[in-house]
Amino acid sequence: MLIDGYLREDGRIGVRNHVLVLPVSYEMNQIAEKIVAGAQGAVTFRNQHGINQAGDDLDQTLRVYEGFATHPNVYGVVILAWGHEPFDLARLVSRARAAGKQAELVSLTQVGGISHAVARGTELANEWLVTRDSVQRVQVPLANILLGTECGGSDACSGISGNPALGVVSDLLVTEGGTSILSETTELIGAEHLLAARAATPEIGEQVIHIVHRLEENAMKMGVDIRGAQPSPGNMDGGITTIEEKSLGCIYKGGTTPIQEVIEYAERPSKHGLVIMDTPGHDIEQITGMVAGGAQVVIFTTGRGTPTGSPIAPCIKVATNSATYLNMEDNLDFNSGPIVDGLQTVEENGNALFETMIAVLNGELTKSELLGHREFGIYRIGKSL
Repeated sequence: MLIDGYLREDGRIGVRNHVLVLPVSYEMNQIAEKIVAGAQGAVTFRNQHGINQAGDDLDQTLRVYEGFATHPNVYGVVILAWGHEPFDLARLVSRARAAGKQAELVSLTQVGGISHAVARGTELANEWLVTRDSVQRVQVPLANILLGTECGGSDACSGISGNPALGVVSDLLVTEGGTSILSETTELIGAEHLLAARAATPEIGEQVIHIVHRLEENAMKMGVDIRGAQPSPGNMDGGITTIEEKSLGCIYKGGTTPIQEVIEYAERPSKHGLVIMDTPGHDIEQITGMVAGGAQVVIFTTGRGTPTGSPIAPCIKVATNSATYLNMEDNLDFNSGPIVDGLQTVEENGNALFETMIAVLNGELTKSELLGHREFGIYRIGKSL
């Protein structure tokens, strides 16, 4: 199957053509917003992090920045810095350019203050908004697509409607040679043995068990009971009673194909097919990790009507029940409620969701894109220093 996408110089495929203003520290958030206000069509996000990171946390943050700066949905990137961050920003620019991006560093310290940074960033963004139009969509194989799957604000219907329908989409994409990411390690607890049994090799199965046990051990080291957060109060209001019940519904998103790989947060998969990324269950941090790992599109099932989007990847929001869909249709793209209503089978609804994804890949905007939802958050491992 073919779709219309943007063929990038590094061989990857974009489904959007964004000019991104990337603030590498939270000190730059307002400056980034001023640049985007003067460059209509550019995108940015509010960063929660900045300096004072070290070790694995710093590595993870840089992995997210590089994933966004080199992402196939990005045409050009203004890397916006204060000038005192502990990052090798020249390397970040170099990596973006090596991926074929228009990329420049605007450092507040080097350009001489806020006004100069806004002026220079706005100039670059406007220049690239013009030149990006010369890049036209071409027909490319669907096998180039990396899908991020997410369930948030889950309810009692998630495991019998939205998540199984998304599993149908995952299977169809993998059959075409594409890749689907299953994540949310907190929501694999109690179902890890079922996933391990689906691993392509025994070693991959052991990795599935490892990331779940690692999460539980880290929670115990903190002296907290993870059951205090999972299932969440919203999940329980929606009818979910235990973390195991939530997990057994969550894993349906991964369909039925073998698990080919287990990767860390914000890493790019090296294999095609179904892969597992170790992420938290929190919606925004989880989507940020998958998009940084290269996901060009996200499908997000929700029983409670979560409004989350992404700065650079379209996010298709799927209601798990018709009541939520009818109540919050302004921010939901698709309804899997007909499965619960007895009007469609899982396969029929999943095939319709697959066609919706194809339309979005070809350029149709999602509700979160139309509403300008561009949430961003990096999963933290340790404390700020």
